[in-house]
Amino acid sequence: MTKKLCHSLVADSAISLSPAKAGVQTKRAREDAPRRVTFKDWAPAFAGEKGVRAIAAALLATVAFATPAMAQTVAITNAKLVIGDGGQPVDGGTVVIRDGKVVAAGPGVAVPAGIRVIDAGGKWVSPGIFAGFTRLGIVEVDGVDETNDTGASGTPFHAAIDVTPAVNPKSTPIAINRAEGITRAVVAPDNRGSIFAGQGAIIDLGSDMDAVSKPRAFQFMEWGEAGARAAGGSRPAAYAALKNVLFEVRDYVRAPGSYTHRGKDAFLTRADAEALVPVVQGRMPLLVHVERASDILVLLQLKKEMPALKLVFVGATEGWTVASQIAAAGVPVIATALNDLPESFEQLAASQSNIGRMTAAGVLVGIGTINQDEARQARWEKQYAGNLVALTKVPGATGLDWGAAFAAITSKPAEALGLGGEFGSLKPGRRGDVVIWDGDPLEIGSSAVNVFIDGVEQPLENRWTRLRQRYLDPKEGALPKAYQR
Repeated sequence: MTKKLCHSLVADSAISLSPAKAGVQTKRAREDAPRRVTFKDWAPAFAGEKGVRAIAAALLATVAFATPAMAQTVAITNAKLVIGDGGQPVDGGTVVIRDGKVVAAGPGVAVPAGIRVIDAGGKWVSPGIFAGFTRLGIVEVDGVDETNDTGASGTPFHAAIDVTPAVNPKSTPIAINRAEGITRAVVAPDNRGSIFAGQGAIIDLGSDMDAVSKPRAFQFMEWGEAGARAAGGSRPAAYAALKNVLFEVRDYVRAPGSYTHRGKDAFLTRADAEALVPVVQGRMPLLVHVERASDILVLLQLKKEMPALKLVFVGATEGWTVASQIAAAGVPVIATALNDLPESFEQLAASQSNIGRMTAAGVLVGIGTINQDEARQARWEKQYAGNLVALTKVPGATGLDWGAAFAAITSKPAEALGLGGEFGSLKPGRRGDVVIWDGDPLEIGSSAVNVFIDGVEQPLENRWTRLRQRYLDPKEGALPKAYQR
């Protein structure tokens, strides 16, 4: 299954000049599109046949570089197998991947003849980690604006912003996290000047240049303290802004053509209103960063008034105190795992038992890393999940058993976004994201041995491994000039 790149100026409900996954374009888009400039149009502008041949060769080289490796048909046998659905590991398991997807996984699975077979030798084999909330690939250095595409302060657009064109597959943290077994990630924008930050994406951490698995996968919104600041300084202001936005989106749905005539009466730009239509209609999840229990209850009341909203809470440090209400509303949570001390006034009820208690109450909970170096350290999720297992041994604390903890970093975040049928486990039909580990993946001393994304085996070399090799056995003359004596 070959990945493709297409340039679209009519991406649904967004302002985007992005390379996105190939999809079905509307008839109107095809009719309105300008004629494509072909090789024949511009090649004569270059002098001589040699110039044309040189350009053609360069184009072919570029295409060859951009084309990812083809998915393999492979069976991994003799594994300590983890499906990722909450069950416990089983010995003697086999996983079969064909055309980038899992065909079968479990003990006693037959291996088709003539395919590549990897004997895991009893090692742990699991789905790749699905990082529940990150900003991987859209920021390299926080303090250098030119490398930070998380948010924009000088734009009239907010909800319409789409992170897709900013995702850089060659960003340093992507290779580092891939080597740690992270295969997919939720990537969210940051808000500037509005409670709405924009549309986030699901990316894979493969080594090719086609990183975006699902563009415009959700809308992200700030609530609580951050939302109050963005709305002018108070929670009532944020609530008024939210209600007004929802009313304006309804007006836009009723009469899109007349929306541009509203002038200064419009709180939203036309593009923002269009981007929020699928949210109001329940076709796009609305991820909301919210920490305080009372703020959570306000949002649950909003969902009662607008039941079509697909809310997903992010952070939810005080979620355990209102867990029964969250569970009754059917709202999933991508939680910060181990907030045990209040970092703000909206986190005064912080507890390491938060995820365990919400799960026990029936809330679907995955793990994310909001406000925890989320642009670089998705790999910490493994340790967070392992600590939740350790909490089960602490008197008075509530953690998760091993299977539930591993599901919190694989299938549960995918399910929270409505993508559990495609990502996050080794059930048949899911993407072929598989990791072979040299030990228990929730132990900090374990490492990924092999990583497959969409059935393609990935390189594990990264900046860290290259630096390690450079200085592991330094030799005179092989070091940078500053290290020569």
